[in-house]
Amino acid sequence: MPKFAANLTTLFTEVPVLERFDAAAAAGFDAVELLFPYDHTPDEVAERLKANDLQHVLINLPSGDWTKGERGISALPGREDEFRDSVAKGLDYALAMQCPTVHVMAGIVEGGLSNAAAVDCYMTNLAHAAETFGEHGIGVTIEPLNTRAAPGYLISRQGEARDIIERVGHPNLGLQFDFYHVQIMEGDLAVRLREFMPIIRHTQIAGAPERHEPDIGEVNYPYLFDLLDELGYEGFVGCEYNPRTTTEQGLDWFRRATGTEAK
Repeated sequence: MPKFAANLTTLFTEVPVLERFDAAAAAGFDAVELLFPYDHTPDEVAERLKANDLQHVLINLPSGDWTKGERGISALPGREDEFRDSVAKGLDYALAMQCPTVHVMAGIVEGGLSNAAAVDCYMTNLAHAAETFGEHGIGVTIEPLNTRAAPGYLISRQGEARDIIERVGHPNLGLQFDFYHVQIMEGDLAVRLREFMPIIRHTQIAGAPERHEPDIGEVNYPYLFDLLDELGYEGFVGCEYNPRTTTEQGLDWFRRATGTEAK
């Protein structure tokens, strides 16, 4: 059975952010994601991880002004200095939190992949991030987002991400495979998983199409969990979904999958 990480950006939102670490541990999770920990100091987050004996497995780099619709800045020409500052900031957090993986968001780009300046900017910034984090043993990922959730996002399909990864050509850059986004854009999840496994560094799940618990909707996750094991996937599965009611009421799937009891 894969290793699961509670995404504290979307789960346990019934309590303030730092208390979500306590809630995740009490629910039986050994690992967590918090996509944007930047409202708290690295030490505050690290202390909460240590107190709950939790591993932190993923953060995002600072991704611009989320309230204004920005979804990353790495593909936005003219903001290269801001991006490099975000790499330095993300590195401080990743080191303090002993986080092994950092996700770099591309951004909303006019013209998409036909915008050569944006793609060139993206690849240059990804090479810088991959090199910088790689010096500390921290992996870098990129993730296609579906066009309903993020209209205009630079990459929306796994093949597009693979092309970027190959063109950057840095061994520390890999794919973040989110089953929810893949299902909406491409389907054929088992085939896609097999195809892209060589470059997958992190995975995430949610029910489709509503993005609720993974046992709600059209995806057969028990089958896919078994396939992850069969393919030798050793990373974490991030639980990045929006609970239909409360987080705790929706965790039956997790307890069935892992045999875990709440502490």
